[in-house]
Amino acid sequence: MSDDIEIDLDDLERRMDGALGALRTEFASLRTGRASASMLEPVMVDAYGSMTPINQVGTVNVPEPRMVTVNVWDKSLVNKVEKAIMESGLGINPQTNGTIIMLPIPELNEERRRDLTKVAAQYAENARVSIRNVRRDGMDQIKKAKNEGMSEDDQKLWESEVQDLTDKQIGKVDTALATKQEEIMQV
Repeated sequence: MSDDIEIDLDDLERRMDGALGALRTEFASLRTGRASASMLEPVMVDAYGSMTPINQVGTVNVPEPRMVTVNVWDKSLVNKVEKAIMESGLGINPQTNGTIIMLPIPELNEERRRDLTKVAAQYAENARVSIRNVRRDGMDQIKKAKNEGMSEDDQKLWESEVQDLTDKQIGKVDTALATKQEEIMQV
C-alpha cells in the first residue's frame, strides 16, 4: 500500500458500525411479546409545540413482564401521550389512570409475528443500504486517490480492503436479523 496516499478505513468502519448501532436501536423498539421500555423510544409526542421523545415528557417503567407504564409529568400532556402511543403502530391500546398510562402487552399472534419479522427485515435492509453507501464513499476516495497518483496495484488492494470490511459488516447485520427474527417467532 502506498505510504503517501491512505484511505481512512477506521473512519469507514466507524460509520458502518454506526449503521449497525442504529439497526440495534430499531430492533430494540420491535415488540416481541415481552415488555421493554425501549419499545417506546421511537414514539414522539407533540408537547409544547414541538415533537418530543416520550421519555422527555414522562417516566417509562416496566413494572411486570407484560406491562409498560408511562408516568406523565404534566397532566395536560396525558391525552397527547396516549394519542402518540396509539398512532405509533405498536399495536398497543393504552389505559389511562390519572397521569399514569398503562400499556398491557398482549401475546403476539402468528400473523403479527410474521408482520414483525418483515419489519425487522426492512430495518436490516436499511442498515445494509447505509453500509453500502459508506462503501461507495470509500470507493470514491480510492478513485480520487488514483487520480492523484495512487498505483493500480494499491487501488486494487484498497478496494479489496473496503469490500472485505463491507462484507464483514453486512454479515453482522444478517446475524442480528436472524437473531431478532428467531426472538420474534418464539412463542
